[in-house]
Amino acid sequence: MKGNLYKMSRNKDKYESANRRQQIFMSPEDVAAGKKSNWTGIEITGCVRNISPSLWEFEHLTALYLNDNHLLRLPADIGLLVNLRTLDVSSNKLRSLPAELGELIQLRELLLNNNFLRVLPYEIGKLFHLHVLGLMGNPLQKEFLSIYNEPNGTQKLLTYMLDNLSISVTPPPQRPWIPLAKPNKSRPACLFTVMCYNVLCDKYATRQMYGYCPSWALNWEYRKKAILDEIRHYSADIISLQEIETEQFYNFFLPELKNDGYEGIFSPKSRAKTMSEVERKYVDGCAIFFRTLKFSLIKEHLIEFNQLAMANAEGSDNMLNRVMPKDNIGLAALLKVKDNAWDPELDVTQTSQALLVCTAHIHWDPEFCDVKLIQTMMLSNELKTIIDEASHSFRPGHKNDLNSVQLLLCGDFNSLPDSGVVEFLSKGRVNMDHSDFKDMGYKSCLQRLLSNDTSEFTHSFKLASAYSEDIMPYTNYTFDFKGIIDYIFYTKTGMVPLGLLGPISNEWLRENKVVGCPHPHIPSDHFPLLVELELMHTASQQLPPNGLISRR
Repeated sequence: MKGNLYKMSRNKDKYESANRRQQIFMSPEDVAAGKKSNWTGIEITGCVRNISPSLWEFEHLTALYLNDNHLLRLPADIGLLVNLRTLDVSSNKLRSLPAELGELIQLRELLLNNNFLRVLPYEIGKLFHLHVLGLMGNPLQKEFLSIYNEPNGTQKLLTYMLDNLSISVTPPPQRPWIPLAKPNKSRPACLFTVMCYNVLCDKYATRQMYGYCPSWALNWEYRKKAILDEIRHYSADIISLQEIETEQFYNFFLPELKNDGYEGIFSPKSRAKTMSEVERKYVDGCAIFFRTLKFSLIKEHLIEFNQLAMANAEGSDNMLNRVMPKDNIGLAALLKVKDNAWDPELDVTQTSQALLVCTAHIHWDPEFCDVKLIQTMMLSNELKTIIDEASHSFRPGHKNDLNSVQLLLCGDFNSLPDSGVVEFLSKGRVNMDHSDFKDMGYKSCLQRLLSNDTSEFTHSFKLASAYSEDIMPYTNYTFDFKGIIDYIFYTKTGMVPLGLLGPISNEWLRENKVVGCPHPHIPSDHFPLLVELELMHTASQQLPPNGLISRR
């Protein structure tokens, strides 16, 4: 009896002294002020055999300590504690774990030491935020233990388990087509579709960035086939792509799409100029493909934002230090609409019609909203110069008539709908004191660049966005960010949207707990945009009131 009393005393000391975690939920001052407690952690320790089901209702918990008990099992309902960052069930009598542990994707620390675990559920591989995984003192099978004991074993084991987790998710349903208008048969028009798609280049598709995606589904050989299948499925007449690696453009996308009746142009980011030939092939950039049955290329134009920033940096150190180092680009293709692309009942062969298609990839970092806005302003200024020159070629004597060449501006602008970038493009103006400039002192050099002496920076295009927030709640879908950053802008004086591709099923994402993309069924972290546009012929703006011209 004396020995048992000693043992009980020793256990009492263990659970009531140094080993117990001291947590203060409210200071005496908070109590005196009448504040309510906001506790986020629970510790239940001391030979406990069963846990009350009520515990799994505390969804707000971020820390749960169930160590040093006699638990034989964890119920599946533990998966309801979706906000847990720390879970300690060390020193129990667990022989198995529920697959629902994989739902606790916020976990940073999972301690399972000193149990009787021989196997682990592969769903643990879904815990991509996990930094600490305690497995010591378990009779684990060799396949788990050998990986775990390697350098960086926790991350290797998580990768192994996610890669071997069977995928039971069915593919998402087809995205709906949303009709907007019907073609106007009383005027000459060309109907065409345009796709805008950031395909996520290979070097950015890492487990560090997208830990929720199996490594085999991040592999370029797997993704590139799915990307090409998606492009072919929608079969747009004009395809605007971002994050295309140089080698992949020339060795994969260009030959594949040529077989489908497209021609294409491409440029890597500006850094490629400073690299060796071997390094250069991995630099990503922008590409434009167009269907040769409808369009022919007149001229291509490269817009390098770092070069424009350097040429216009006088008077602003920030133009040199913040804007110039970013090597993002815009790429434009001046296309001629072929005669057979128009309504065959209307004669439009007397004049040519040009369309300037531009794709751009604006700097990504949210801390550099000033850079994003300036890059966009420099882009619009360059496009105006291109259109001025093209308009004069197509209609001599009408150099400033922007309607003679229509503009289609697509890209990943890395900017939300309430940003200065989208305000500038949509409204045609942005105040010199806009908060996105961050009071960085760009005003004088931008005034020179844009030949502007008013209180606003403006552009002459009448642009509208084909997509709106109520139609497409997000174009970029990752765990850390979900929002609209991809756009298709068109000149509303010369084009009318007839329909567009709707969003991916939110119900499918929710039911299958898709926390981010890429995903085995979704090859990029961006969703492609697709719009059908009616391009009016410039000559139709000079027709009699009924809009008709001579028929064949």
